[in-house]
Amino acid sequence: MLAHKPLGIIFDLDNTLVSSSLDFDSIRASLGCPKGIDLLDFIDALPANHQVEANELVIEYEINDALTAKKLAGTDQILTLLAELSLPCAIVTRNCRQAATIKIKNNDIDIAILLTREDHKAKPAPDALLHLAELWQIAPENLLYVGDYLYDLQAAQNANTMSCLINYGITASYEKLADVVVHDLNELSETIKQVSLVEHG
Repeated sequence: MLAHKPLGIIFDLDNTLVSSSLDFDSIRASLGCPKGIDLLDFIDALPANHQVEANELVIEYEINDALTAKKLAGTDQILTLLAELSLPCAIVTRNCRQAATIKIKNNDIDIAILLTREDHKAKPAPDALLHLAELWQIAPENLLYVGDYLYDLQAAQNANTMSCLINYGITASYEKLADVVVHDLNELSETIKQVSLVEHG
């Protein structure tokens, strides 16, 4: 359960607000990246001339995925709720900006702030979350980061924000890192309503 009402909400993008079917095994195979090694870290460690080619390949995969991404159930409802509660929100994703922008525009997701791996060091680094805390002038511990994967929880932990894992009913080994675990965005909306009501008494 959330300790208190968050004062700002930050969302992951893929499989949090929109669907994604990125085939990471295929990407790894194409690049020769071993399992267990972070894909972006692997690319960063390549010689400069190989990095360009590797990044172009990943971006191609991401854009193809973006073209078929669909808004997930509960997205509109939670964004309406956050607007009613006057809570600022943003998206922090490991996607490239081009792919993330396609996903947001094609699915009419009304979130103005988008931070990608071109803007800050990618999750699980806390940089993007800390940037938003500074931008909004909100202490990190009063922000909630919402995502569907280990990197999201690690980024929140590294930034000292609250964290929410969306698990879609499938238990993950890293759930214990999350402050709250929900099945989907609709359940998160109910959770935020509850903590808001408690604080308003």
